[in-house]
Amino acid sequence: MPRDYKAIDYMNYVSLPEFMKRWQQAKKDELVCRMEASLGSDLPGVDIDAFVNMMDSAGVDKVFITQNKMFSYWNKWMYMDTKLEEVRQYTEKYPQRFVGLAGYNPFRIKDSLNEIERSVKEYGFKGVYIHIYGFDMSLIDNRMYPLYAKCTELDIPVSIQVGYVLEAMPSEHGRPIYLDRIALDFPTLKIIGSHTGYPWCEELISICYKYDNVYFGADAHMPRYWEPTVVRFIQTRGQDKVIWGSNGLPWDRMFAQIDALQLSEEVQRKLLRDNAMRVFGL
Repeated sequence: MPRDYKAIDYMNYVSLPEFMKRWQQAKKDELVCRMEASLGSDLPGVDIDAFVNMMDSAGVDKVFITQNKMFSYWNKWMYMDTKLEEVRQYTEKYPQRFVGLAGYNPFRIKDSLNEIERSVKEYGFKGVYIHIYGFDMSLIDNRMYPLYAKCTELDIPVSIQVGYVLEAMPSEHGRPIYLDRIALDFPTLKIIGSHTGYPWCEELISICYKYDNVYFGADAHMPRYWEPTVVRFIQTRGQDKVIWGSNGLPWDRMFAQIDALQLSEEVQRKLLRDNAMRVFGL
């Protein structure tokens, strides 16, 4: 469907060639994520100017770059430890096109909280992204609560991967039902359950419907594979609650598959742009 607006991708990553080279090296002796395997095991990376050109060609207005931090469940080390400066390369070169999301390491609470505050107050980041699984703790572990308190204090959303995880990490820690307790304890904190919550999509839908401050992240899965309950939620009572992101998947293919869902123009605009604008205060 022709669009008279440009999309906002709330879930993407640093993909500079030197960063991707380091990432490929770090993953040795780790399980390769099946999503990455489907795209090709050696992701080449792209410089920032070329990335913006790709955004323009695809009709993407803004992309959120996450300071992704992943701990290895098998080998017990930070095998993805994106630096604040690596995200700032994007947000400072093209401040109208890129939005920063800070990261959190629950093994380094004080340092993480200080860096989150600096990223928001000094560099204009708009939230925090969490990938909990490899740390081998649940989303309601005591070590996570300082993060939720800090995000509440700073009045920024927290985006949390929920559902199963494709890396060699225990999926149980990301059950969407944990968002229920977080929302109860932090009723003003904006919470985004990313990656659709699959295979517990209905858990995530139920929490999003229950709480005004919990949102559904429709990312990391190609739209043709979205569960029927997810599509129905987008079309009906969840149309103001669902935010789209690519998670690095090809924009053109995702847009074609979203068009195939035959959403109304209003619903598709909310999904691809308006809801992200509102939730993140863009």
